[in-house]
Amino acid sequence: MTQPAFPFTQLKPNGGGGPVTRELAEEVPVAIEFNGIGYAVLMATPTDVEELVLGFALAERLIGREDAPFDVDAYPMEHGIVARATLPEGRTEALLSRVRHRASESSCGICGVENLEQAIRPLPSVTTRSRADGAAIFRALEHLKDFQPLNARTGAAHAAALATAEGTILLAREDVGRHNAFDKLIGAMWRRGLDWQGGFALLSSRCSYELVEKAVLADCPLLVTISAPTRLAAERAASAGLPLVVLARPDAVLASNAWVCADGS
Repeated sequence: MTQPAFPFTQLKPNGGGGPVTRELAEEVPVAIEFNGIGYAVLMATPTDVEELVLGFALAERLIGREDAPFDVDAYPMEHGIVARATLPEGRTEALLSRVRHRASESSCGICGVENLEQAIRPLPSVTTRSRADGAAIFRALEHLKDFQPLNARTGAAHAAALATAEGTILLAREDVGRHNAFDKLIGAMWRRGLDWQGGFALLSSRCSYELVEKAVLADCPLLVTISAPTRLAAERAASAGLPLVVLARPDAVLASNAWVCADGS
């Protein structure tokens, strides 16, 4: 989603240039309420808000994969969006234990956490396995740009995509925040009853530990990212049995040993 073109002045090395206009990606506060309780404020692109909330709730461990998708009502306001949802029965205790009052800049799930134990909680083990090989990853990389219309216009949006074991991209979501884009993808999959089916997630970002946690909690069998991981992300992925393919570029990728051994290629 874009706002009207914004004026800039272009400068060139030879001293030339002049006035130009450019489309800019939109970014607004999204206030999320669960069961009538204000939970978090995310800065996000104001599209696919319902899916963002679903994915965010799963990443926050307010719900589990066994829960059915719940309804989310999004209300545009003067300065942003209010998204209201009621969690499934039996999830109230989890909600109350995680309620926080600070606004976060993206759906990383860390801002406002009050102690180190909450920040680095144990992860479950990934129970699924990807059947993708190297050729599938390069195929998905080649076509990812076809699923990034917002970024093509603005140069300011991340993408998260669901790819099959053969490397065909089935579904993708964009957002100014990499965490938001992944939450939107996971929420969209959940709403549609889609699972990974031996495929993988492809993200146009670095591999941060928060994205690893989102992947593990969504039982993703393989996480592929354009840029490098942090050490914490790599360690958390290894502990949960999540294979990583990082620095994924058209000419080469860097694969964790867990994936290379499982893939055999």
